[in-house]
Amino acid sequence: MERTPTVGFIYPDHAAEDEYDWAAGRLGVDLRVAHIYGTDLHAVPELLELGSPDKLRRGARLLAPFDPLAVVWACTSGSFVYGPQGAREQSDGLARMCGVPASSTSFAFVAAVRALDVRSVAVCASYPDEVAALFVDFLAAADIRVVSMTSAGIDTAAEVGTLTPHQVLALATANDHPEAEALLIPDTAMHTIQLLPELESALGKPVLTANQVTVWHGLRLAGLPVQPSPSGPGLGTLFSERPIHVGD
Repeated sequence: MERTPTVGFIYPDHAAEDEYDWAAGRLGVDLRVAHIYGTDLHAVPELLELGSPDKLRRGARLLAPFDPLAVVWACTSGSFVYGPQGAREQSDGLARMCGVPASSTSFAFVAAVRALDVRSVAVCASYPDEVAALFVDFLAAADIRVVSMTSAGIDTAAEVGTLTPHQVLALATANDHPEAEALLIPDTAMHTIQLLPELESALGKPVLTANQVTVWHGLRLAGLPVQPSPSGPGLGTLFSERPIHVGD
């Protein structure tokens, strides 16, 4: 019996990891999630510790028995907080640990924006201002123009995970910008993936959310096509593009 292709994700604590199971059912791949744990706080020192080599090594060990084709550090703030160079070193280190291509959610956002040929974006962040500003800096370093940034000032990922669909939709619609070609929502703790059709319909533009771009980027790193099931709700504009493979 042919084995289902596996992509591995290292996910901090618990919040919205159920989105990976949901997406796996739509995509026909095994999206395997390994959990690591740290202080659940959106603050720079805690995020640096959360994304440290020791923490990621634990996640790599948990994923190793499943032989993933690629691994993604499924945490935006725990990657961009290192800055562009530090985040690259983080991803390269993870690739060496796992022996397969590896990256992070921060780089997934950059890749997704480029794949959609988007020039300007708005950022609707759940984090406190200090942390959200570092994401804007990360995007700017990749030549992505951020026309507006708003932050909800939520201190912990656990609290973000309790936001209702109505609250997420309200945040997105209140914090879009008319000059933005896409809206970015950068927190893997927020439940967004099943809301993508509604979010994009309400805003009339692509919406890129953390778990969505993380899954898409993982498939890309693994060389797997993006082929959602034709039935049921979709995974947003990003997944409606042509299948994307490594090297595109």
